[in-house]
Amino acid sequence: MSPLTDAGRALAAAIAARHGLSEMASVELVRAYAAGGGGQAQFSHAELGGMGQWMAGGMMMIGDMFNAPLKARVAAALADIAREPAAGLARAPHDFAEWPEGLGAAAASGGQNDMAYAVFPATRRLAIREGGRLRIFDTGDHAIAGVWQQSGAGLRFASQHGPVDLAALTEVTETSARQPEAAPPPPDADDALARLERLAALHRAGALTDEEFAAKKADLLKRI
Repeated sequence: MSPLTDAGRALAAAIAARHGLSEMASVELVRAYAAGGGGQAQFSHAELGGMGQWMAGGMMMIGDMFNAPLKARVAAALADIAREPAAGLARAPHDFAEWPEGLGAAAASGGQNDMAYAVFPATRRLAIREGGRLRIFDTGDHAIAGVWQQSGAGLRFASQHGPVDLAALTEVTETSARQPEAAPPPPDADDALARLERLAALHRAGALTDEEFAAKKADLLKRI
């Protein structure tokens, strides 16, 4: 599902034709403008010079900072977009508190029926929750703007490279929501004594130097 409403998609199509941008780049600009409430826009798309920021009143930055013609084109496109009110251009984002916190801030989100998705460009992750199941994918070098198509064949997302099938992305299992591993419990006195005896035996046998024996002994005593 597109992150834009019908009005937003129509505006994106007009901007693309007027300023020589691809449809996906224009969708990203309109989405960013709507998300910023009309006063600012934070966007990320290879065709737009990477990550960029615009504020009403003239402030404009793009990642490709030395590309003056591209910066002028993006600024002109955003100035054109800013003639329209931001309200009604984008769909209301789906707010799912269960997205793992460590994924960062979602740049795009949406969903329908029992499926919801969110894109996290800072960590290059795409999270999908469907039927109560959370799946996380590595987006690689794709700057995903939203769902291109949802059909019986599966999900297809829009990126700066064109449509990309969900099946083409690598599913990952790690999330920052994991709890840190608990530290091993300290040894009890009897166990510590047995370890000291083993260390002393190794030291006498020449398997440990004086320095190694002293360091291991001190470490063990600190843990009792």
